[in-house]
Amino acid sequence: MRVEISEKIKYIGVDDTTLDLFESQYVVPDGVSYNSYVILDEKVAVIDTADERMEKEWLENLCRELNGREVDYLIIQHLEPDHAGGILHLMELYPNMTLVGNQKTFLFLGQFLSQESGLNACSPRCGLQTTRDLASFRKLVVKEKNTLCLGEHTLQFYTAAMVHWPEVMVTYESTERILFSADAFGKFGALEVAGEDEWASEARRYYFNIVGKYGIAVQALLAKVKELKIQMICPAHGPILTPPLEEYIRLYDTWSRYEPETSGVLIAFGSFHGNSKKAAEYVAGRLVERGFTEVVLHDLARDDMAEILEDAFRYDRMILVASSYEGSVFPQMREFLSRLQSKGFQKRKVAIVENGTWSPSAGRVIREMLESMKVIEIVEPMVTIYSVMNTCNMEELNTLADEMV
Repeated sequence: MRVEISEKIKYIGVDDTTLDLFESQYVVPDGVSYNSYVILDEKVAVIDTADERMEKEWLENLCRELNGREVDYLIIQHLEPDHAGGILHLMELYPNMTLVGNQKTFLFLGQFLSQESGLNACSPRCGLQTTRDLASFRKLVVKEKNTLCLGEHTLQFYTAAMVHWPEVMVTYESTERILFSADAFGKFGALEVAGEDEWASEARRYYFNIVGKYGIAVQALLAKVKELKIQMICPAHGPILTPPLEEYIRLYDTWSRYEPETSGVLIAFGSFHGNSKKAAEYVAGRLVERGFTEVVLHDLARDDMAEILEDAFRYDRMILVASSYEGSVFPQMREFLSRLQSKGFQKRKVAIVENGTWSPSAGRVIREMLESMKVIEIVEPMVTIYSVMNTCNMEELNTLADEMV
């Protein structure tokens, strides 16, 4: 897909519409884009490469824009293989090229080049096989705010450690005021498929599942970004962002502070035979009666877990409804809560509804997991259902709905 940036800065990324699971975890029905860029000035700089799945198409895009020119610099912002799959081939094609990265970049690059499975190291077309080949290459190790002049364009580098990986950095081009943001401001979806979609939905799912654990690191990056005059954001995945940029930055600020984005209620349920599901549906109806316009029901056993997690962070309230199981809780409820723990879930109001035929245990386990999280207000009392919701339970769920207001 052709994406226009400017006369001297070209998009050379590729769409991958055949990938089933991003990072072998997250469904991507609309695919994903591997974004890469080339700056054509007195010196030529490539910013990131692509996944080896799409390396052929990426090289074709690069060669088309180079039109016979050599690559002087390869800016390595992030070494995860979906951004770095073309590094070895580029090193082979342009042996006089300078690799640009930080200290951790080259530490990790050496690790990948020393493994047969890393970054195409076992590809028969590549003559570069070992870390000794890396040692023979020109390298420019950059630190915070170091600059690199290409001619009319000047690049300035900012560390973004743990905005997914420790070596991540972003690059600001000061002439055209473009921020090349690596994984920050990314989004699921191939550009040709999802280019016209509302940005926030898949950007939110991407953020909380890929970057969400590292809110403090994202806040540190945003503090740096605020000092820059940015006219365009070019991420590693998803569409290029153009003015007005304030809403994108506002959402990233909200997400990385773990604040709710919207007033509403997520109801996540785990139900073996449908009785806990009926309780979840019943309380959803009572919430709508009380004026809630955002009430979302998710079946933990059937819905996309990444989307459920996204909605948990989106809304300010949550109701967890689960059957007891083997002295514990419905397995997918435990998995969901474990994911919330790992992503730093906090600052929410949560109610618990448990179900069990004998010795209900779901509520105890849910409470223990919630209490390990920060600033969680647990609504009291917990509702306990014995097998099937009865009239008394309905009254308790009505009271619970009142408490959620």
